[in-house]
Amino acid sequence: MTSLPRPTRLTDRKREAILRAAVAEFREFGFAGTSMDRIAATAEVSKRTVYNHFSSKDELFAAILWQLWEASRALESVAYDPARLLREQLLAFVEQKLRLLSDPSFIDLSRVAMAELVHAPERARAMMDKLAEKEEGLTSWIRAAQADGRLRNDIAPADAAHQLQGMVKAFAFWPQIAMGQPPLGDAAQQQVMHDCVDMFLAVRALKP
Repeated sequence: MTSLPRPTRLTDRKREAILRAAVAEFREFGFAGTSMDRIAATAEVSKRTVYNHFSSKDELFAAILWQLWEASRALESVAYDPARLLREQLLAFVEQKLRLLSDPSFIDLSRVAMAELVHAPERARAMMDKLAEKEEGLTSWIRAAQADGRLRNDIAPADAAHQLQGMVKAFAFWPQIAMGQPPLGDAAQQQVMHDCVDMFLAVRALKP
């Protein structure tokens, strides 16, 4: 998993130990095969301590995905800048996105979440909906670019964002989730990044 700053308080250290143990358990045994007892044992804390931090296995799994997203710092700096080229801004966004999608832990745990769509669709949908909230940054960016007259406004900003996200995920997420392909290497990421941004702007841009 992407490393995080080491917590200093005892309660924070225990929470981090629980999260790290849960990552290992979910990756090895999947959602159904992982128990709070096993997570407690792996983290070397009591089961009560686990429940003091996370009320359910669902909440713990969602926290892991959220932590991976935050640790990657994906989408953090997405803010429309009228003084910068659209291509330059979108390349920066996609580069951050690909950094997340190349994290093996994120891919492994996303596979677990997708498997839950078959067995428990409501639970898995709630997990993925929490992550989808982090993609609102691109929608806001597109809305601002449309208002500035630099992107076409013939479709909703969220739909335009899905177009770009969908192109990126077609190369750097779904093959890894559905077909077990490895994360893209640096050269492949660069190719996907430039191709997807250029195709998006070829259709959507009014001004550079």
